[in-house]
Amino acid sequence: MSIFKKKDKEIKPHKEIDIQKEIKQVKKNESLWIKCSSCQELLYRKAVERNHHVCLKCSYHFPINVEKRISITFDKGSFNELFNDIEPVDFLKFKDTSSYKTRLEEAQASTQKKDAMICGRASINGIEVVSAIFDFSFMGGSLGSVVGEKITRTLEEGANTKTPTIVFCSSGGARMQEGIISLMQMSKVSGAIYRLKSKNIPYITVLTDPTLGGVTASMGMLGDIIIAEPKAMIGFAGPRVIKETIKEELPQGFQRSEYLFEHGMIDIIVSRKDLKQLLHRILRLII
Repeated sequence: MSIFKKKDKEIKPHKEIDIQKEIKQVKKNESLWIKCSSCQELLYRKAVERNHHVCLKCSYHFPINVEKRISITFDKGSFNELFNDIEPVDFLKFKDTSSYKTRLEEAQASTQKKDAMICGRASINGIEVVSAIFDFSFMGGSLGSVVGEKITRTLEEGANTKTPTIVFCSSGGARMQEGIISLMQMSKVSGAIYRLKSKNIPYITVLTDPTLGGVTASMGMLGDIIIAEPKAMIGFAGPRVIKETIKEELPQGFQRSEYLFEHGMIDIIVSRKDLKQLLHRILRLII
């Protein structure tokens, strides 16, 4: 009888693991999925993008960038940017953990924009409008001197050319690094809105998640027609600050679009995919 012998296995060295490559792969895989801020559902990112960046489970509207907002709201190729030569200045030499100048440079590098506001002329199913759009990715869409100036110029453009004006709000409020100059933008913009309305030119606001602070207290709530996206947080102070101040439990859904609609603070809630057609119908009726 033959004796079976095992051949000695050749000992191979352990494969060198590229840690950085593994980390990048994990991050790449994670980017395929996105968690809904409202219902906490884990969603396939591309499916959300195909649905206009709206949750497929609860219809929460994720924040979108200016370019996406333009592409889904206005006629293709019709948007012509205005007032893009204005840049912010650190006139107070403000510094906390970092200087305002450094924060501006970092925001400009990451967003490839000069500030948190893009303005332009465009058309909606052939109807001419002027529009100002907040970019939340730039320092939380905060209202500073440049943002206020660009909105004011947009409103003046609407008044001078008798063109309906639409402002898309998405902001955490006033920009603290500009102090009282930032707060002055509220009255500056409100005055421009008054002049626009004095000429019977429509002023429409679209409130998206989030719209807070001085933006809500001025331009956001002054629209002839106030539209909001579903589940958007809209208010002055945030709910946590209010709760800690008054020491009481807040109502369910407090400061969300649906709560404000029920209490008469906004006129209509509309899904992002239906917004363009709604704006077109409104404009046809009021111009």
